[in-house]
Amino acid sequence: MDFTLYWFMFPVSIVVATCAMLSGIGGAALFTPIFVLIFPLLGPEYALESTIAAVAAALITQTFGFLSGFVGYWRRRLIDYELAARILWVAVPVAFAGALMASYVHDSILLACYAILVAVLAVVMWRNRAPKAMLAETVVESRSITDSRGHVFEYGVPQLGMRSRAATALGAFMTGMVSVGIGEITISKLTRKGLPVAVAAATSVLVVIVTVLVASSTLAAQLIRDGGWTAVPWDLLVYDIPGVLIGGQIGPRLQGIVAPHTIRRAIAVLFVVLAVAMAGVAWRNAGL
Repeated sequence: MDFTLYWFMFPVSIVVATCAMLSGIGGAALFTPIFVLIFPLLGPEYALESTIAAVAAALITQTFGFLSGFVGYWRRRLIDYELAARILWVAVPVAFAGALMASYVHDSILLACYAILVAVLAVVMWRNRAPKAMLAETVVESRSITDSRGHVFEYGVPQLGMRSRAATALGAFMTGMVSVGIGEITISKLTRKGLPVAVAAATSVLVVIVTVLVASSTLAAQLIRDGGWTAVPWDLLVYDIPGVLIGGQIGPRLQGIVAPHTIRRAIAVLFVVLAVAMAGVAWRNAGL
């Protein structure tokens, strides 16, 4: 391994993690296309060995980035822990199953699944707006959170019905397989159900970090089992991890400065571009 090869990923990781913390999406949704699309263009020595290696590296990186973000939001006291626990009860076992399934699926199918999912998420994030009010029958209880800056957030805690659980399960399964899903679905679902964006983003970060920790550990274990310790791209992670730790602290500090609606629409446009590019790679890999 050449531990100087991926030096440029340090500043890139800071930017990606900052954007992920601001929007509540999973950073792996952006890291995976960087590894799959950009690295091969830089030269054969930059390309990772497989799509699974790219997904695993993206999820491991995201774990550290969201750990840093979790600390930032914990300090801001914005996380709704009880609501996060209700979501994780569904997400964790399904993410584990998705990570186990990934090694049995052809790379072209994994890339096609990524393309389809981010295309759908692009539409959801573009159209997503928090409702002005929630129906009384959809609220479990009223809750108030006062953050470290003295801002008070009052909202109704939503019920999580079968449709919400199914969406969470789909997002968690796809996160285990292709690194994207749980963060984007969680933040969209919570804001659509009326949670303040800051609370929704903070709660989503906790959901993502636990889900991704399970998925990344499972994928890394499979890579090491099949190819030894060198199957994990440590020469990449030594730059990604410090970068996302820094970006994970910057994002929560910028929360509220940039309009959430603007961030979501910018990410939606980027997702459309990534969906088209990943679909093209999947088509080429399938030999069609």
